[in-house]
Amino acid sequence: MVSVSIVTYNSADVIGRLLSGLFEKTVGTDVAVFVVDNGSTDGTATLVREQFPQVTVIEQDNRGFGGGHNAVLSHLSSDYHAIINPDITFSEDVLSKLAAYMDEHPDVAITCPLIKNEDGTVQDVPRRNPNFRYILSGKLQKYSRYFRKKRVEYTMSDADVSAPIDVEFCTGCFMFIRTDVFKALGGFDEQFFLYCEDADLTRRARKLGKATCMPQAVAVHAWERGSYRNPKLFRMHLHSLRLYFRKWRKEKDV
Repeated sequence: MVSVSIVTYNSADVIGRLLSGLFEKTVGTDVAVFVVDNGSTDGTATLVREQFPQVTVIEQDNRGFGGGHNAVLSHLSSDYHAIINPDITFSEDVLSKLAAYMDEHPDVAITCPLIKNEDGTVQDVPRRNPNFRYILSGKLQKYSRYFRKKRVEYTMSDADVSAPIDVEFCTGCFMFIRTDVFKALGGFDEQFFLYCEDADLTRRARKLGKATCMPQAVAVHAWERGSYRNPKLFRMHLHSLRLYFRKWRKEKDV
């Protein structure tokens, strides 16, 4: 069985498409879906309750990305747990593919599908542990060959994705983790309100097993890259990076 948590914040314009696709495409495994609403004012929680009665809705004050997903921990009795952004869409049975892969690879603690843009191109999401050069590369790669190289390193965009690959960072837009691992880790570290909580969770999970990207499963992400467009979100991203580096500065890569 696979459980799914989706954290929403004023997500009424996208949550219906996500849930419709998830239930339509997931035919190979049982699912239990939780929507945690972080204080939306656009009727997101009401929409989900009315249109998707099979979904468990949890409403709370805004505890951030990790705090939202952590709200489901006490409810989980699944084998695997999927952490999914509301702007993900499904074109295939991603959850069953990932569950089958994890069944066959007990050494893998956490994985993610191949993430694509809406135009079908592969999305250059992070796959290595973050550092400041990697973060800056997203803003500066169009100006500098050096930062273009760093962006390729960070996203491993030159890697062969014809088969599963080991990664250091499973993107938070779609993570798939063993439920017992997620519980053993206590979920996300809530000192990260937004940004870096996914890198931190992956890094901790890698102490219990491998982290991989499983490209035979594909999800589509309408990635807005808010921290590269919005100065407030960029400052929040930098703050989370400082917390992340402070936490991990004495640790070697696992």
